[in-house]
Amino acid sequence: MSGRPEALRDMIANMTHGGRIAMLGLPAEEFPVDWARIVTSMITIKGIYGREMFETWYAMSVLLEGGLDLAPVITGRYGYADFEAAFADAASGRGGKVILDWTV
Repeated sequence: MSGRPEALRDMIANMTHGGRIAMLGLPAEEFPVDWARIVTSMITIKGIYGREMFETWYAMSVLLEGGLDLAPVITGRYGYADFEAAFADAASGRGGKVILDWTV
């Protein structure tokens, strides 16, 4: 979702044979992709925007209800008072999911 070239490269390198990637993030500029890996691993890449995102959200909710653990991708948790640090963390490009908690 980030549109970061490194994220897509890591995703492609770790995809299972016949896996599917839904692209929601937009990169800031063009970047090379390992098409040989995509073709030989039969990976499907689909661009998603607008109403199709709701299908993606539904699919994710099913995964979560099935027990998918998202803890490994959460790299930062901040209380709302620390919003500047949270936004700096998110903008750094070094993290995964940054959570800003409005209840703390």
